[in-house]
Amino acid sequence: MKMSLLKTIMKFAAPAPKIESFGRYLFVGPHPDDIEIGAGAAAAKLASMGKEVHFLICTDGRYGDGHTDIHGDELAKCRMAESEASAKALGATSVRFLGLSDGAQYTIDEMKRGIASVIGELKPDMILCPDPDADSECHSDHLNTGRACKELACFAPYPGIMASLGAESAPVAAIGFYFTAKPNRYINTTGFLDAQLDAIFSNHRSQFPQGGSDVKMISTYLKLKAYDYGVRNLCKTAEGFRVLGDVNMHCLPESGN
Repeated sequence: MKMSLLKTIMKFAAPAPKIESFGRYLFVGPHPDDIEIGAGAAAAKLASMGKEVHFLICTDGRYGDGHTDIHGDELAKCRMAESEASAKALGATSVRFLGLSDGAQYTIDEMKRGIASVIGELKPDMILCPDPDADSECHSDHLNTGRACKELACFAPYPGIMASLGAESAPVAAIGFYFTAKPNRYINTTGFLDAQLDAIFSNHRSQFPQGGSDVKMISTYLKLKAYDYGVRNLCKTAEGFRVLGDVNMHCLPESGN
């Protein structure tokens, strides 16, 4: 009962920020296509509102070769081109690449410094990334990306800490986690689901060849989730995120509930 009361008080005393309330966003993806699958409709919606929407892709996707005959450097180059086309289709202002090898073939420090550098350059108000605390997430690249972004969202405003990572400070005010099972904020994506699906399946052909079983599976999943979240929010479709504001990022464990 006490926890329930405390959670209620926290909800009103330190509410999670509304996603649309910011002006500049950095969507961070572990691999090419993750941003589109996890938050593509939200990215398109924000871009349509005149917001700055930037994409950062951490790894080159060279080991995602289960659906194609190309491998290694050739696949990495192909996936970069696919990501650029997809980001453009969704209205992103820019897309950047760290160029790390996927499959966790890098050091955590390399990833953290790379992300920190882009945060310092772009100075986003909000960072969006995979949820590293999702119970079912097992992929190291997703976990590493989410954890790095989680730490950097907290440290970004501190010049001394960011300087130790070779980056400038940035006034990050919130972080939003996609691929989450515990959304606490939703964005109405009515009219943008088709843009999300088209960005994935028309551009990321190396991962989703036409006629492949994954196309139907992922498409069905995204539609069902979008409609479910839409019903919860009295709109046609929506995407959900676990959002933390700067006040919620440390020392307030109830914010995670």
